[in-house]
Amino acid sequence: MPRDRIPVAIEGRDLELSNLDKVMYPAAGFTKGEVIDYYTRISEFMLPHLADRAVTRIRYPNGVDEAHFFEKNKPGGTPPWVRLETLPVPGSTKSRETIDFVVVDELATLVWLANLAAIELHTPQWRIGTDPDLLVVDLDPGAPASLKECCAVAVLMRDRLAASGIAAYPKTSGKKGMQLCCPISGTQPAEVVSSFARSVAEELAAMVPGSITAKMAKQLRPGKVFIDWSQNNAAKTTVTPYSLRAGSSPTASAPLTWDEVVAMATGEMPAAQFGSSQVLERAARLGDLMADLLQPGPEVPE
Repeated sequence: MPRDRIPVAIEGRDLELSNLDKVMYPAAGFTKGEVIDYYTRISEFMLPHLADRAVTRIRYPNGVDEAHFFEKNKPGGTPPWVRLETLPVPGSTKSRETIDFVVVDELATLVWLANLAAIELHTPQWRIGTDPDLLVVDLDPGAPASLKECCAVAVLMRDRLAASGIAAYPKTSGKKGMQLCCPISGTQPAEVVSSFARSVAEELAAMVPGSITAKMAKQLRPGKVFIDWSQNNAAKTTVTPYSLRAGSSPTASAPLTWDEVVAMATGEMPAAQFGSSQVLERAARLGDLMADLLQPGPEVPE
């Protein structure tokens, strides 16, 4: 066996790790071994949010500064113990109508993907075989707006959703903005959920037109927060809570408390993305702030 390949056993699964010293984040000197270490240590909190969901991976074989690719289908050499689900390709116009999605329901699969340089993991709003059990709102700032402005809009969105009986749980995106994730019933089709999210986004944009837009057009976004209601389209995925993001430093999508969101919105604390070590420390101290997403919520108004 080559010296750079290390056999490991994880909960009864055998796999090989390779090139652990390869630098994935050049500006930070963060290696593939550290990526694997992060995902191993955060797995207790992350795996429940991956379970039973078809995962899309964004792979960076030579680090975040080099070419990357999205991967939905199982990669070559997938171990026989990895759970696969053959599912339709949402919105596909190609001749291939189904693909074999990977489902990450155990630590060994998470480590295997990390070893493949799958730095980012994205999941849909639905569990396999069900309608959406999450409503997701993405808040995307158009410069010079920033995460601080997103936090202010998040509070407005929280209160508006609460008026419809829907609880929202905030997290940073790990890049520029943030998302609100809301547990819903899992009994309504994506079209109904998306329509409700759009109506709320347009309502808030009409209320604060100088700060918020619900329109996709990028030329309308500078200085505003775009409420991306389209995340609830059946073909869309959202970065999974705790996933690393590919940027200059290893940030991760970090669950927040509402007190933190308010403090960031008012300037009482810096509005900033969290690095991997901070996310690990927060999870150890605060537990999974998004644990309530794992229980069904109410139906959205039709």
